Amino acid sequence: MKTYLVGGAVRDRLLGIAVKDRDYVVVGATPEAMLQAGYKPVGKDFPVFLHPQTHEEYALARTERKTAPGYHGFAFHADPSVTLEDDLRRRDLTINAIAEDAQGALVDPFGGMRDLDAKILRHVSPAFAEDPVRVLRVARFAARYAERGFRIADETLALMRQMVKSSEVDHLVPERVWAETQKALTEPTPSAFLRALRDCGALRVLFPEIDALYGVPQRAEFHPEIDTGIHTEMVIDMAAKLAPGDALIGYAALVHDLGKALTPQDVLPRHIGHEQRGRAPVAAVSERLKVPADYAALAALVCKLHLLAHTAQELKPATVLGLFEQLDAFRRPERVEQFLLVCEADKRGRLGLSDGPYPQGPYLREAFAAAKAITAQPFVERGLQGTAIGEAIREGRVDAIATLEAMSR
Repeated sequence: MKTYLVGGAVRDRLLGIAVKDRDYVVVGATPEAMLQAGYKPVGKDFPVFLHPQTHEEYALARTERKTAPGYHGFAFHADPSVTLEDDLRRRDLTINAIAEDAQGALVDPFGGMRDLDAKILRHVSPAFAEDPVRVLRVARFAARYAERGFRIADETLALMRQMVKSSEVDHLVPERVWAETQKALTEPTPSAFLRALRDCGALRVLFPEIDALYGVPQRAEFHPEIDTGIHTEMVIDMAAKLAPGDALIGYAALVHDLGKALTPQDVLPRHIGHEQRGRAPVAAVSERLKVPADYAALAALVCKLHLLAHTAQELKPATVLGLFEQLDAFRRPERVEQFLLVCEADKRGRLGLSDGPYPQGPYLREAFAAAKAITAQPFVERGLQGTAIGEAIREGRVDAIATLEAMSR
């Protein structure tokens, strides 16, 4: 029985990235031998065990055979005769198919280290095409390593296109699409995720509402990048910069402008009312992918209200208060910061404006703090009751915002 460190831990160490999780493959063992050694079994489809002390995952070396469409359609085979190379061959990318033995020696039968040096994301074998999740995974790795100069190998991109053409990606279930998308939105360059999916044709299948944004023009004086799809790429990258690793912010940024794909042709490149037209497609994406409720709620609010944030300093105090009320900010104060991060990403996610200021953010933060400071207690002490208290609170909050506005002029 021999144990090897495999996958991301080896890859990241070679790239000089801190290793977070370690996975191991065990060659020459049986499930019974693992149980006798104290390992705890997990997983239903194939033999995976947790180390009795470290709780790290140890999987028996295995092969797999395609039995049906989709990513569930596999039969796994694991026994002591399966070699390390057999196990590595079933992995997605060469950079993920490098192993390290207990003495630190590397085993690299598919040229993973060469591709790390060349900054190439390349599939290991033709078996890549049997699992549609790998289209999403390659796109996600593109988002992770784009800033390091990595690109998808031409032959891998061609294989991904063939998988789309053969309808293999049509078998992806919403939960898996969302899981990979959510991870991609935590990466440094999520725009590379969109570009990879678009380059192979999968964006049109999995995210038709986002794919429809490409080629839709915007007014150059507000959007020097012109193309709404390119703007969306720039916004999600800016969101990743402003809120690193925060997929909630990233998702709201991703879908904030879906209404622009529905703008009538005869009014382009203007997009009056796009925030209202966008509400239905945003809701459709959130429902189809079964995104968490807080993601769906923030995305809907940003779509509906982001133009109010951009014009905040021109709004009447009562309208500013109305914005906070629509955000349900007095019960969910964290919503203000989340909303403003996405709005800032939208404003700075434009050609030549990435380093520009967003004074609306500080103004709205201060306005919310001033409004939130108005509480019921003083009005109760004055003898007000019932609805009169609520009316007095609201009036006091409007006055507080008006005072702040006057001071900022």
